[in-house]
Amino acid sequence: MQRRFHGPPTSFIVIAVALIQVLGTVFSASHQAAARHLDPLAFMLLLAGPAALAFRTRMPAVMLPITLAATSVYLLLGYAWGPIALSLALSIVLTAAAGLRWQAWLGAGISAAAVVLMAILDGDQTGLLRASAGVAWAAILVLIGEGFRRRGERMAEYRRRREAAKQAERDEYRLTLARDIHDVVAHSLSMINVQASVALHLGTNDPEKLRPALEAIKAASKESLAEVRQLLGVLREDAPLSPAAPPSLGRIQELVDDARRGGLELRFGNSVDPELIGPTQQEAAYRIVQEGLSNVRRHSGAESAVVLLELAGNALRVRIDDDGGGLRGASPGNGLRGMRERVEALGGTLNLTPLGPGLRVEATLPLNPHQAGLQR
Repeated sequence: MQRRFHGPPTSFIVIAVALIQVLGTVFSASHQAAARHLDPLAFMLLLAGPAALAFRTRMPAVMLPITLAATSVYLLLGYAWGPIALSLALSIVLTAAAGLRWQAWLGAGISAAAVVLMAILDGDQTGLLRASAGVAWAAILVLIGEGFRRRGERMAEYRRRREAAKQAERDEYRLTLARDIHDVVAHSLSMINVQASVALHLGTNDPEKLRPALEAIKAASKESLAEVRQLLGVLREDAPLSPAAPPSLGRIQELVDDARRGGLELRFGNSVDPELIGPTQQEAAYRIVQEGLSNVRRHSGAESAVVLLELAGNALRVRIDDDGGGLRGASPGNGLRGMRERVEALGGTLNLTPLGPGLRVEATLPLNPHQAGLQR
């Protein structure tokens, strides 16, 4: 794919070159008595080169042939010498900048050969020296165009990489929000559903115990609304008025209490000092336990479960065991997939192990070097 040098606006280049060539040549002709008088054809040739530069973005291949032909005809007809070669020089630069390398070198070679031939025919030694300079300038013009082209390619590549990085950042941001929304909504609705089932049962068999179940539903819905509002505030790029407490190891006890109120027999063990764990790992551990307990209540049919938090070397290990039906041959859903993405984003691992009956979900979250140093 050809990369084109943009530079100044095309209209500006065309007008500026036309003015320089016409006015400069008129002024120069007044000091060249032996030259042919400028007539309408001369002015047409003087304007043909700048007009050809107008095609530099749409059809760059036509610039150099037109300017080369106009310049050659003008000089062969013996008109006064002036800045007639300006449009030719610019067309060589712009042709090379557009990626038409062979055409630029061919045009530069023809121009250089014409200059050398004219110097030989004149038989002037100084003319040969000027011709040598002209040959060098023809090559320099192509190299200048090549430099513009390469600069344009580098800028285009830089923009492409920057846009790709921004897109990857946006995708990661959306993925993180999707995981958070899933974790919050799935957990809260699951707990509300369980407590509502308990409330319906108690309303018929034991009305006196109905109130605690309704209070649990109210607390769960209030917390869910607070977290959803917080996530929506992030989507609006607006800080929530009263943000919920960030997920942490200390809040895992709340998840355990909610699960117990839902009728799940749950044992919880935590031997980890939160001071040794970074906020990112703490949030990941909280979301893993949240999603794990939601899956236990919604899908496994388990009656009991175990949640353990412990340090294993320079890593935080989170384990959730249950005595339910396990995956039953089904593929992991969005919850487990989001859990795995969250763990792998921190360089950790997630393993699903059938227990028979039940399922073990075990996540290993590495600590960063600073935290590992604190542990030691």
